[in-house]
Amino acid sequence: MLEEGEERYRLVGLHAVSHTGEKPRATVTLSIDGAEREVYSEGDGPVDAVFRAIEQEADSGAKLLLFSINAITTGTDSQAEVMVRLERDQRIVNGAGADTDIIVASAKAYLDALNTLGAAPRAHPQISGI
Repeated sequence: MLEEGEERYRLVGLHAVSHTGEKPRATVTLSIDGAEREVYSEGDGPVDAVFRAIEQEADSGAKLLLFSINAITTGTDSQAEVMVRLERDQRIVNGAGADTDIIVASAKAYLDALNTLGAAPRAHPQISGI
């Protein structure tokens, strides 16, 4: 397991394509444990294609429970904040990512959640060791 704050997964690059009448696709370059890997996938939309590509390499077995997008600044160049919630083995974690590109913010959020899933669970603050 990872120590708190360690990143096993990091986004290096992303190329997503979505055209009307064509299947959306994404090529994602990830750093996994320091080694770069490039993976390609198709999906129901560009975000789905990115998540599928990441899962192809991570093979986490996690289930996506929540996907949420919020604008955190104003205007057409607004920063988007994406929140995802993943579940694996009855453990639920959240991930967050921000970028002016919603697809990139989504990838960052998913990877943040995967890194949290790989970290040792934190003790509940209301449960004492006594």
